[in-house]
Amino acid sequence: MRRCLLALVLLVPCVFAVQAADKSGDVLAHGVRDGNAPAWAIAVASPTGWTRDCCMYAKAIGVDAVLYQGEWTGKPERVMVLNVWPRKLATLADELAADRKQYLQRDAASKSTAITIHNPHMPCQGVLHQGSDHIDDMVVFCDPGETSGIRLSWSMSFADADATRRPLLDAFMRVATDARYQRDIVPPVPKKS
Repeated sequence: MRRCLLALVLLVPCVFAVQAADKSGDVLAHGVRDGNAPAWAIAVASPTGWTRDCCMYAKAIGVDAVLYQGEWTGKPERVMVLNVWPRKLATLADELAADRKQYLQRDAASKSTAITIHNPHMPCQGVLHQGSDHIDDMVVFCDPGETSGIRLSWSMSFADADATRRPLLDAFMRVATDARYQRDIVPPVPKKS
């Protein structure tokens, strides 16, 4: 009986270590310590058939990471974009309001609809902007907490008549609702060639 109990006690930490290792494989983007904001990572599983990029195409367009299908075209449509920035506005609602205001300044005839987001890891709020150009933009803002020192957003643009709109939105919502913030995750040191 004691051997079984001892084996169980020794096995439990191993199970937790394996689970932690599995989740770290989902890291999509890193950020270094910045003032009071600790180093961070954003982790999420990629939808099947989507390519992850943090370091080539994402850097070229000035974002933290992108997820895309097929070959990279450089066009913004059908690309999931992750942006991370230092906390400045007081609340997540303020972030959404500022985004709506900017969107309306660019397209006064557009319409915005609030979307409920159920991310179990952090509070998130979404909005669907329907542009007069028939391009829709889905944006989800998330708040990993005041001590993180950051906020983040996921966004994706698509034609309002896109035949694959439903699967695109489903994949996008899985990413937005499954994304996790990880504190004090130091970015890996790039290997020298």
